[in-house]
Amino acid sequence: MAAKSGGANRRRITIALSGDVMTGRGIDQVLPRPCDPRLHESHVASARDYVALAERASGPIPRPVDLAYVWGEAPAARRRLKADAWIVNLETAVTRSEDPAPKGINYRMSPENAACLSAAGIDCCTLANNHVLDWGMAGLLETLETLPALGLKTAGAGRTAADAAAPAILELAAGRVLVFAFGAPSSGIPPD
Repeated sequence: MAAKSGGANRRRITIALSGDVMTGRGIDQVLPRPCDPRLHESHVASARDYVALAERASGPIPRPVDLAYVWGEAPAARRRLKADAWIVNLETAVTRSEDPAPKGINYRMSPENAACLSAAGIDCCTLANNHVLDWGMAGLLETLETLPALGLKTAGAGRTAADAAAPAILELAAGRVLVFAFGAPSSGIPPD
């Protein structure tokens, strides 16, 4: 639909938003190239335990699954909405780092499995959340290298404060969208 604004014709832009997407733990374990399943949680020692819980509730999960499997009906919903872009808050470090932050819950998925994000048709991942540093700076840097290599834009984290504050720029057929992402220490994000 076209709308007039300031004399220029503009098309409406539809954006699909998904909050708190976590592709680590059991999700990573059923994908083709998972990280070491060891967890640093007080109540669960292996990410495979989460797969077993899911199987008890819903039946067997094949292994390995196709990269798009973990998204279920979400890509079809985006198509029905005719969304021009899909933006998610990725609450998972994309890394094989073995240096977990001392916090008790550390989400990560292997970089080799990160293509599940692009397989779903995701365009941008916001990273300003309490899990992006679960595997320290090494994990963050690997995340920042992996996602753009898959064609995914990122916002909310960077090598410098200026990079982290800069928007992701989505160039869409209907126009340009700037995506900003910010977090606060009150939501579990380190202040530095």
